[in-house]
Amino acid sequence: MRSHVHLTTHDLTKGYESGPVVDGISLKVSAGQRLGVIGENGRGKTTLLRLLADDLAPDQGTVTRHGSLSLVRQEMPFHDNETVGDLLNDALRESRQALSELDSAATPFDEQRYEKALTHAEDIGAWDAERRAGIALKALGADHDRTKKLAELSVGERYRVRLACLLAERADVLLLDEPTNHLDAHALNFLTERLRQHHGVVVLVSHDRTLLDDVCTQLLDLDPTPDGEVHLHGGGYRAFKEAKRAERQRWEQRFAQEEAEHGELTGKVEQARSRLRDAWRPPKGAFGHKRSTRAANKMRNVARRLEALDDQRVDAPPPPLRFAPPDLSADGDLLHASPLEVPERLTLTEPISLSAGEKLLITGPNGAGKSTLLNVLAGRLSPAVGTVHHAGRVALLAQESSFENEDATAAQLCSRVEELGLLRGKDLARPVRSLSTGQRRRLELAILLSSGPHVLLLDEPTNHLSIALVDELTEALQRTRAAVAVATHDRRMRTDFGSWRTVTLDSSSQSHESSVASK
Repeated sequence: MRSHVHLTTHDLTKGYESGPVVDGISLKVSAGQRLGVIGENGRGKTTLLRLLADDLAPDQGTVTRHGSLSLVRQEMPFHDNETVGDLLNDALRESRQALSELDSAATPFDEQRYEKALTHAEDIGAWDAERRAGIALKALGADHDRTKKLAELSVGERYRVRLACLLAERADVLLLDEPTNHLDAHALNFLTERLRQHHGVVVLVSHDRTLLDDVCTQLLDLDPTPDGEVHLHGGGYRAFKEAKRAERQRWEQRFAQEEAEHGELTGKVEQARSRLRDAWRPPKGAFGHKRSTRAANKMRNVARRLEALDDQRVDAPPPPLRFAPPDLSADGDLLHASPLEVPERLTLTEPISLSAGEKLLITGPNGAGKSTLLNVLAGRLSPAVGTVHHAGRVALLAQESSFENEDATAAQLCSRVEELGLLRGKDLARPVRSLSTGQRRRLELAILLSSGPHVLLLDEPTNHLSIALVDELTEALQRTRAAVAVATHDRRMRTDFGSWRTVTLDSSSQSHESSVASK
C-alpha cells in the first residue's frame, strides 16, 4: 500500500447561478479509504468530483492530491473517429513508457536512472498492465474489436470500455460518478472486488445501496444538517440510513421545542413592555420605585434569554422532496406480445401478457436484449417476427434521458413536476440544460407519469436517481394498479421485486419465463 497517497480539501466551495452547491467542504481521504458521496439530486455530488479532479475551478478553498488520478464521469465525451484502441492506448501509455524507460536505462546501463525507472515500473505494475486491461474488458463485457469506433457503441458500452481502462491504469486516486449504471451482475461483482482491493483512494458517487454497503469505509452526506455542515459517517449505507433517520427526528424535535420556547419568551417580553409603557404604574409609597425597577429588570432578563435562544436556534429542517406518485388506474388485459425476434438483438421464445396491477421483472446480462424488448413492447421498435397488442396507454422510461428542447424550463415541460414531488423551488424555472443529470431524470419521470399510463415500462429506472427517490419509487411500483415491467441490474431493487413474475434473457438472446409465487 502506498501510504503517501491521499486527497485533502480545505473549505472547498463552488456555486452557480442557482446558488452554492458545494459549500465549505474540508476532508481528508487516505490510502485504503473508500469514500461514498451521497445526497439528493442537485446537491453537488458530480460538482464535488470534478473539483477533486481539478476538472473545475473552485470559487474558494483548495484541493491537495498526492498520487496519480483517474476520473470516470457519468457521461463520457469522445471524438467522432476515436476508437476502443485509442482509449486503451491512453490507459496503457504510462506503463508502456515506464517499460521503455527501463530498457533505455539498461543499454547502456545507467544505475541511477535504472533504479528510478525500476521503482516507477514496479509502483504502477507496468509489466501487468496489458493483462489487467484484458481481464477488465472481458469482465465488464467491453472486449470489443480495438478498431471499433466509440460512436458505434451504445452509451453503456462506451462507459464500460472507459471503466475497464481506468481499472487497468491503477491510478492512486479513483473518482467514479455512478459507476454501476451500465453494469450487469457479473460486472458489478468484478467492480466491487477491484474497488475493495484498491491500494489508494476511492471516491465514488452512487445510488447503488449494495455497492455502498460492500465497498465504502465512509459516507459523505451532502444533504442539509442541523449545524449546516457536511458530515462523514463510518460504515455503509444501512447504518447511515438509520443514523440519518434518527438525526432528522432529533432535528425536528429540537426545532419544535425552540419554536415553542421562542414564542413563549417573545410573549413575555411584549407583555412586560406593554405593562411598562401603557397600563402598569407602581403604587405610591416607599417601595414603588423598587417594584418598577424589578419589573424592568425582569423584562431585560427575558429579553436576554430570547437573544441567547436566537443565537443558538437551529434552522427549520427543509422539507425533503417526497415522491407523490399519481393514482394510475387500469383495468383488464393491457398488453400482449407473441414470441418476438429482432435479428441479432432479441429472441423471445415465450409470449408476454400484462394485465392491470401485474408486475414483470426482466433480467439478463448486458447484450441479452432487455432494452430491445422494452422498446418493442412500447411500440418504438418493430420486430421482424411477432406482434405486440396494446389495450391502454403505454409509457417507456429509457435508460438515458433526452429532451428535444433543452432551453425549456422544467415547469414548461411538465406542469405537475412539483406536485409529484420530483423538483421544486428554483429548479422549476431553470432550463433543462442547466439541471443535473439526476434532476433531468426526475423531470423525465414526471413527464412519463403525467401522461397517465396504464402500462409502465422502465429501463434501468434507478440510473442517476438519488437513493431516497429509488426507495420511494420502489414502493410506488409495488402499489400501483398500472401494469409494470422493469429491467434492472440494481441488486437491491431486484431483491425488492423478488416476488414478481420474471423473464430472463440470456446472452444468446434466448429467453425463459418463470412465475414466482407471491410472498
